Amino acid sequence: MVLLKLAYKNLVRAGLRTWLNALALSFGLVAIIGLQGLYIGMGEQAASVAKDAEYGGGQYWHKLYDPYDPLTLQDAHGKIPQNISKLISEGKATPILIVQATAYPQGRTVPVLLKGIIPEQKILKFPTGVLKSEDVDGIPALIGERMAAELGVKEGDYLTVRWRDVNGTFDATDVKIVKIMSTTDQNIDNGQIWVPLKVLQRLTGMEEEATIIVVSPDLKNPPPAPGFEFKNLKFLLKTIEALVKVKTQGTFVIYIILLSIALISIFDSQVFSIFKRKKEIGTLMALGFTRLQVIILFTLEGALHAFFAVILSALYGAPLLIYAAKVGYALPKSATESFAIALGERLYPRYGTGLIVGTAILVFIVTTIVSYLPVRKIAKMKPTEALRGGIQ
Repeated sequence: MVLLKLAYKNLVRAGLRTWLNALALSFGLVAIIGLQGLYIGMGEQAASVAKDAEYGGGQYWHKLYDPYDPLTLQDAHGKIPQNISKLISEGKATPILIVQATAYPQGRTVPVLLKGIIPEQKILKFPTGVLKSEDVDGIPALIGERMAAELGVKEGDYLTVRWRDVNGTFDATDVKIVKIMSTTDQNIDNGQIWVPLKVLQRLTGMEEEATIIVVSPDLKNPPPAPGFEFKNLKFLLKTIEALVKVKTQGTFVIYIILLSIALISIFDSQVFSIFKRKKEIGTLMALGFTRLQVIILFTLEGALHAFFAVILSALYGAPLLIYAAKVGYALPKSATESFAIALGERLYPRYGTGLIVGTAILVFIVTTIVSYLPVRKIAKMKPTEALRGGIQ
């Protein structure tokens, strides 16, 4: 305790040099917490949107379905099991039939996925209710803004779509764009046309069949479904988690640079202190301080820079981070598209206790190590030599 008090007084007496070192270290601390919180918020936001618009509480996949292999779609459909049909009637699940198709906007050919969904479903949060319109001259269709821009269509336009039915026979019809939805989830927008499930089942000859079945988040124990495999949220969200992990690891170089700038300054301060305070070191040894105690004293002085950095970070960093978490960061649309995950127009960081405490502890440990390295010379110092200003 005596050494800690003495180290604190020595740092306070050092004045501006101490606070400049602590300020530089606090910049690195705030930057690390800010960037890490940004990526954590990005992951949570993308996962939340994906659960609302795509995954619900999990999905049943047909045993042949592979979202990364379009060649499987032709056969990736099957009869909805009876026990799952009961869940659908209770509103605890909703089936989706996926069929490969080709759209013909203005004489062009665009490959698309026709997706049939129950218009009245409430599990996935996007406007499927517009598909139950009975006054539409043609098959009602729902698309996203990205798809509308690719096709060059607007609400009320008709679009010719061709597909292959269960027997492999080509068929075509016109669909009417009844709604162009705005969504941050690209996976329900890009290359997709949503139509009523019953209509798509009838047109393709796949009566009572589905490719995937989305269950409600309230369904705690999804039952087994013959011919289908259940995929939980941990499986479905692993792509988002992996992407956020890669983005986070890519910023480690920035963290190292920020911390290195401050740590080099602290290292230099320690070297300067030992050179300048040789007589003080000799006096302490002459008064009975052991070499270990003197080493601990100087190491504590260096380590306390991290303590002061935490205080400074709390004074100016906490208000900045809280404000950022409240109002978020505005993102241009081009930036959100490049991430390939669902991000809104604003990105809201998330700062957990573990992130803040863990980062502070890491900075404290690294600072302590850097403070100790130049202090090791004290172990070779003799009191008489130190009093004369020399170090062996």
